[in-house]
Amino acid sequence: MNLPEQPSDPDSPARMRASDADRDQVADRLREALAEGRITPEEHAERIDAVYAAKTYADLEPVLSDLPSADVPRVDLRKPAPLPPPPPQASTLAAVFSGVERKGRWLVEEHTTVACVFGGAELDFRQAVLSRREVTVHITCLFGGVNITVPPGVRVMPSMVAVFGGTDCPDDDTLDPDAPVIRLTGLLAFGGVSVERREAGDSRGRRRRHEEHRQRHLDRHEDHLRHRDERRDRLRELRAERHRRP
Repeated sequence: MNLPEQPSDPDSPARMRASDADRDQVADRLREALAEGRITPEEHAERIDAVYAAKTYADLEPVLSDLPSADVPRVDLRKPAPLPPPPPQASTLAAVFSGVERKGRWLVEEHTTVACVFGGAELDFRQAVLSRREVTVHITCLFGGVNITVPPGVRVMPSMVAVFGGTDCPDDDTLDPDAPVIRLTGLLAFGGVSVERREAGDSRGRRRRHEEHRQRHLDRHEDHLRHRDERRDRLRELRAERHRRP
């Protein structure tokens, strides 16, 4: 089939380059149209060739132009406008005998400071907006813990001093030299930092923490029952000894 000329307006959305996903979506619509008898096998083969030769949205539009839009949606040339950056927040977080967290869509400044004293902090970077390609999180943790969640494709580089503490960080999952970097610095004393990598919307971490809390509760309950049984057995032995004495 003959493809139209490219629009003359350089700002026209029709001039935008089509992706492989866009071409696959149009090909799926054509297979549906063939199965419904809307186009012949010859037309389907001709249009499929045009789809995978298409470079822009203007090349894809005529492939679906004579098919019902209710059944076969047209290629949407409107791209969602980028979201504005989130408002800045305090770059210092402190938890003293308490907890603090940052999650959702938040702006990560170039330097963020976290202090935990007998407390905990949770930092979720999966929807965060980094103000720089490389940001630094300086952590001071005394008898506390910091849980950090990052999305795939983000490199985490810990360089912390630990005294009776430690950092649990997964290996990098990307070789891209331009990947975002979160650098961890600071001091851990009788505390720890745990980093995990998960997709946005993945609630396995929350479920796992819930299961761990539940398991700790069950373990304490079992310990209580075991100690109770041991004390009861010991009392029985003492009573038996008194009865055996002349």
